[in-house]
Amino acid sequence: MTGTITAVVLGLVVLLIIATSFKTIDQAHVGVVTMFGKYRRVLSPGLNIVIPLIEKVNWKVPVQNQTNQLTFSAITGDQAAVHFKATIIFAVTDHQAETIQLVAFKFINPGAFTMAMTSAVEAAVREFVATKKQAEVLGLRTEIASHAKNNLNEQLASWGYSLIDLAINDIAFDAEVMASMSRVVAATNAQTAAEFEGQALLITRTKQAEAEGAAIRISAENEATAARLRGEGLAGFRTALSQGLTESARMLEDSGVGAGLLAFTLWTETILDAAKYGEGNTIFLDGNIVSMEDSLRRLQAITKENMMGDPAPPPPPPHL
Repeated sequence: MTGTITAVVLGLVVLLIIATSFKTIDQAHVGVVTMFGKYRRVLSPGLNIVIPLIEKVNWKVPVQNQTNQLTFSAITGDQAAVHFKATIIFAVTDHQAETIQLVAFKFINPGAFTMAMTSAVEAAVREFVATKKQAEVLGLRTEIASHAKNNLNEQLASWGYSLIDLAINDIAFDAEVMASMSRVVAATNAQTAAEFEGQALLITRTKQAEAEGAAIRISAENEATAARLRGEGLAGFRTALSQGLTESARMLEDSGVGAGLLAFTLWTETILDAAKYGEGNTIFLDGNIVSMEDSLRRLQAITKENMMGDPAPPPPPPHL
């Protein structure tokens, strides 16, 4: 009976030892094996065999990309506090045994690594922000992230990690600083708006003045053209009238009729037209026979001048 119990116990021990000699490593992880507390080797993903009671899987190191949210503050060159929120993406550099050993034993636990990484990012950002003014920081998000990456790459490499990406998610100032910056932006916008409004008003008034000047110039040109045309028309009318009178006088002379008849006809037609188209105007005519004869002689002299081309003698003085 005792022998049977012993055999059963030994069988269970053997089964336990065999069971503990198989270790499973999850995908995207690497197992770190220690023997009596000292690093021994690395296990790949899948089923692995270890020496029972001697070898121990101390840690399963994740080798896929990891993400951490970082929150920290910095001081600008003009002594304004800036609060940052950043996202960092990193991963184990490679699966080599030396790299995995460095990742596994560089820090006492993952929390210590996160603290060290946050401090490195904060130091890089503070170094950059300290050379800038508060008004510049908001527009330098990309430059800040780039500076932090350049400084963090070497630091992470010494810990067995590679930096995949670093993004600055949020930049904020204290409430008082934000309020003052808002007032500055509002004042700047108001000044810019006033400048644009002034330029627009200047352009509008300039265009109006140009349009008015063009209108005046066009009106003056049209008036000058109209006056010239009126003068040409009047000159043409007078020329035609003079030629008509000359022809009429010549025809009368050729027919043996005195030119006085033409003058008398013009005189009577003038009186007739004045009475017909005067529209109620009052016309005073001198009924003196001597005055009428004097006017006829003047018309005859003009007609004779046009017919002969020589200047007509001055008419005799009127009878008193």
